[in-house]
Amino acid sequence: MKSKEDSINLYYMNKGQAKNHKADDTIKRRKAKEREKRIKQNKQKNEEQDRFDLETDAVINMTNKNKIKKDEEKRKKIDKEERKRKKRNKKIKFILKTILLLGIIIGGTVFAMTSPMFNIKNIEVINNNEITNETIISLSGLKIDENIFKYRTSDVINNIKENPYVENVKVHRKIPNTIQIDVEERTTRYSVDFMGKYVYINTQGYFLEISEDSKGLPIIQGVSTPEEQIVPNNRLCNEDLEKLEDVIKIMNVAKENNLDTKVTSIDISNKNEYSIYIEEEKKKVYLGDISNLSNKMLYVVAIIEQEKGNEGDIYVNQEINGKLKTYFREKV
Repeated sequence: MKSKEDSINLYYMNKGQAKNHKADDTIKRRKAKEREKRIKQNKQKNEEQDRFDLETDAVINMTNKNKIKKDEEKRKKIDKEERKRKKRNKKIKFILKTILLLGIIIGGTVFAMTSPMFNIKNIEVINNNEITNETIISLSGLKIDENIFKYRTSDVINNIKENPYVENVKVHRKIPNTIQIDVEERTTRYSVDFMGKYVYINTQGYFLEISEDSKGLPIIQGVSTPEEQIVPNNRLCNEDLEKLEDVIKIMNVAKENNLDTKVTSIDISNKNEYSIYIEEEKKKVYLGDISNLSNKMLYVVAIIEQEKGNEGDIYVNQEINGKLKTYFREKV
């Protein structure tokens, strides 16, 4: 059995332990509070640090952006100055090249214009038939022993084209001392009866020359072009040019029937009553207009053969019910 003293001691021991436990709980709570406080402080500190870091990063980023922007502006400025420098250098090079080229051209021109090497020694005329070489050279204004570059080809061409027989001209410089003149001439095809003389014309109606001789060309009678306009290098008036086209058609059909070389004259006074005269046969042919020309010419050939040796007039200018009425009237 436990003694009373032992019970008292146990009581006091348990009471002491209880006090100790209470003290320990107080300490634990205090430590827990301190720990929570430290955690809270650390969290706050971390948040402040994070905020600081964010603000620092923002400042750094802004600083970097400003630096990049300044670097970009500096680079652009340098590039702009470099482009200006290159452009200036390019312009200077262009000016120097231009000056050099002009110097070469001027020097070459002075040499070409003054050197006896380029004096004309030969003037060649080609493809001319109606006009003599001497006439063309005289018209050109070119002179032997004068500088080949002294003359403008356009002036030479215009001078030569003053001759009505000349339709086109080409002038070639053959360096160092020869000029070639290539002539395209107009060819006489008809002569126009004019105040007892004859005016030669080509198929385009240009007046080429006035002569006392018809040259055996078919004579066109009854033109309406005013006399004062009938001068070399002029043309028939528009009305006569239209009739000239009909004349050409008539002569082409006559050629098909071997009559073109026999036609002495063609009267174009009336567009609806053309007539031709064949002196060799002593016959005048009344064609009317240019309709049905082929058939008309066949009748003309047949009547000429039938009335060989008889002087008179051939009529193929009338149509009855769509058929040609043809007949020969002998001269009494």
